[in-house]
Amino acid sequence: MKIPFAQIDAFAESPFAGNPAAVMPLRAWLGDAVLQQIAEENNLSETAFIVPVAGSEDDGGTGADFELRWFTPGTEVVLCGHATLASGHFVLSADPSRDRVAFQTRKAGALSVERDGAGYALALPAWAPEPRPLPAMLAALGIEAAVETLWHRNRYGLVVLEDEQMVRDLKPDFPALARLSGEKPDGESGEPDVLTIVTAPGRETDIVSRVFAPGAGIDEDPVTGSAHAVLVPYWAKRLGRDRFTAYQASNRGGHLTCRLDGERVILGGKCVTVIEGEFTL
Repeated sequence: MKIPFAQIDAFAESPFAGNPAAVMPLRAWLGDAVLQQIAEENNLSETAFIVPVAGSEDDGGTGADFELRWFTPGTEVVLCGHATLASGHFVLSADPSRDRVAFQTRKAGALSVERDGAGYALALPAWAPEPRPLPAMLAALGIEAAVETLWHRNRYGLVVLEDEQMVRDLKPDFPALARLSGEKPDGESGEPDVLTIVTAPGRETDIVSRVFAPGAGIDEDPVTGSAHAVLVPYWAKRLGRDRFTAYQASNRGGHLTCRLDGERVILGGKCVTVIEGEFTL
């Protein structure tokens, strides 16, 4: 069995930047264990699988064109922004006449990618976090005190620091961060892994962040769209405006434009396809 394969750098203007994702179109769903094994073999932060929705057609964006799921090398995730952007790039690059593609997901609802100038606009749910003490997370990050700590029930922890340099200088204890994934509080949705987001005001962009997910097999994620589903509602309220710029300060790094539109977060970015081929199963 041969499966088309594309590796795409998302939130990137050139190769070797942003966050790489594998996009693999399927005719029908394979078993979950096989999907997980493929993602482990790819060894990227996410592998996105898309399956056409039966009877879907371009109806102005009111219905889903594809089902979409995402797997890290260790688990299926609730939401992945950069691999959704990469999936949109994959579909729209193959059909220049299309301006928009809609995805239906199992755990994050309806998502979409549409052309926006030379790049794309990615629509995600807005997941506003709530204040909550996170002492174990701070200890694992090596932070004695934070401006604020917040939590979203889909297992996203948000740590706010005073300035960008503090974010860049972090040297987390990754085994300790991974242990945060050991328990799942009652009443919370999502998988048992925890996404740790650290943020501060930026110097050249409005905000800056770094994101860690060792419980999902990723010590540091290069550029994380789903983290901005949490970051954008927080910063929109703090900055007092619904549009701003962001930079994720990983080794690869990535720029995003951010907009809060009601219950949706709209992220802007570009993509570059770096590998095309076939996966033999």
